[in-house]
Amino acid sequence: MTKEEIIASFDPNAAAQADAGLYGLPFNAGQSDIIIIPVPWEVTVSFGSGAALGPEAIAEASAQVDLYHHDFPELWKRGIFLDTCPEEIISLGRNAKEMARELIEAMEAGTEIASDAELSLVLSEVNLACNRMNLWVKERASYWKNKGKMVGLAGGDHSIPLGYIQLLGELNPEFGILHIDAHMDLRQAYEGFTWSHASIFYNALETVPAISRLVQVGIRDYCQQESDYVKSRPERISVFFDRENREYTYKGGNWHQLCERIIGGLPQKVYISVDIDGLDARFCPNTGTPVPGGLEYEELVYLLNQLKKSGKEIIGFDLSEVAPGEDGWDGNVGARLLYQLCGILAG
Repeated sequence: MTKEEIIASFDPNAAAQADAGLYGLPFNAGQSDIIIIPVPWEVTVSFGSGAALGPEAIAEASAQVDLYHHDFPELWKRGIFLDTCPEEIISLGRNAKEMARELIEAMEAGTEIASDAELSLVLSEVNLACNRMNLWVKERASYWKNKGKMVGLAGGDHSIPLGYIQLLGELNPEFGILHIDAHMDLRQAYEGFTWSHASIFYNALETVPAISRLVQVGIRDYCQQESDYVKSRPERISVFFDRENREYTYKGGNWHQLCERIIGGLPQKVYISVDIDGLDARFCPNTGTPVPGGLEYEELVYLLNQLKKSGKEIIGFDLSEVAPGEDGWDGNVGARLLYQLCGILAG
């Protein structure tokens, strides 16, 4: 059947079929305009775990998402297809996580990794594994973009988008990043891990000259090294701290005005990177590094919608750190936020 024939015969009001794809949609990869690359990777996490199960949790919860979206009622017709992460990468991540855990425990016990030849070798292997993941993400995103697809990532910890961001830097002379997070993620080789989830935007800024502006929203947990890095690069980084955003509204300002300021600092082309812990923790209670405060779900949706309405060109996105709990709540929120992001990308 052609895509048009599938659309004509498909009932978007019916319950999702057990054998259907992401969001219960009937399209294959060739018939889908949007490809979601799952990256079930969480190697350098040092607190809570579970993000590697995020793509699976999102996929499972997506069957409960109604397709008639408030902002993008026709979105489902574009087709959203969940790609497959190869077992090689999944196994590599599992093994690297075990090695990273050994290193973290040694550091917590006071061991100097650099002075231990065996542990130094383990650290090198972890960094090589993470680099391999980065290369795979870049290769896979390039594969789909060469086929004319719009691409989003679903993680996994927040280290996952570096390869995609590097690809976009090769494809675009200039773009900005809208970064939603509780953390700056600007640490340099955190705990010795070059490609740490806590270093994603340090690595992005250092390796992708095309990034003209990084705008961070919801930040409420960071170290002095990160603060100094931001202050030394005012021409490339803007931070909308959660506490300062709240103070602005408490004094009579409103979220719409803040959104205008946030969006006004971005160039024409924008990549969106969402760590789920940028939201209030009640929307993501099982995420690895929750922090009090954060955006309301509808505040984030409003910001994304205003970004779309501004006429900016959205060139890609990632959603990370969704870690499922027993009640499925995190996956539910993640699936709905992913659908919103798809609408922003393609709507």
